[in-house]
Amino acid sequence: MDERRRVGRARVLKTGRIAVSEKAPKIECAVRNISDAGACLQVHSGTFGIPREFDLVMEGGLRHPCRVVWRTESRLGVSFG
Repeated sequence: MDERRRVGRARVLKTGRIAVSEKAPKIECAVRNISDAGACLQVHSGTFGIPREFDLVMEGGLRHPCRVVWRTESRLGVSFG
């Protein structure tokens, strides 16, 4: 498979939370790789029902607005911005 990313990603294993709205419960996820442009998220409860746009809240309160680029049953590829 050809690499289509503009920026390479670093492998990591960090805890994150998907924030759909301020009032909705946050969805736990694991950040599998990350760059300045995006990330791969593993969602243990499954990706069904997660909207195309949301905020990723990472350890230390770092928050990234995300747009889903691809999805499988348990993973999301997102771009930041």
